[in-house]
Amino acid sequence: MKTELKAKFIQHILAKKKGDEGFTLIELLVVIIIIGILSAIALPSFLNQANKAKQSEAKTYVGSMNRAQQAYYLEQNTFATSAASFGNLGLGIATQTSNYKYNITGNASQVTNQAQTVIGSAPLKTYLGGVGVATQAATSEATTIAILCEAAQARVNGGADGTASADFTTSGNGSPSCPTTTYVSLSK
Repeated sequence: MKTELKAKFIQHILAKKKGDEGFTLIELLVVIIIIGILSAIALPSFLNQANKAKQSEAKTYVGSMNRAQQAYYLEQNTFATSAASFGNLGLGIATQTSNYKYNITGNASQVTNQAQTVIGSAPLKTYLGGVGVATQAATSEATTIAILCEAAQARVNGGADGTASADFTTSGNGSPSCPTTTYVSLSK
């Protein structure tokens, strides 16, 4: 073979290899489709975790309100029964955050601590905390009993599901229980 022919043949082979470098359009589309499928699976799970983190704020605050109500009752022999007396609990928390509005309703023997979702926030569940004075029938001793309830459904787009407008019901000895079937008990 002539030297010129050999040189042209080698140049042809080298040029062909350089043309084979890179990705084809089909390969890129397959990668993009796989990324899209993984995103469609992971995004709802991620958003659900974000909502759970926001809801933990309300659980923590309402639980703190319950404990503060019990301490307040021990010292004052009455509950802080209105939003105006929220500061008397000494919690140092705001009555409204970007996700929840906190409220207190009640009377001398029972109080409801509410965490209502703010309209326009993410679809979050509302929470109720209840503290009541229960008496034991055998000894006639009084003690405070607290309960934390979570709405069964998240409040979506300002709708009525899971609103915290209800108050607690009490049993014969004064123990609070979740108000309706729309709430489930988290603790007692």
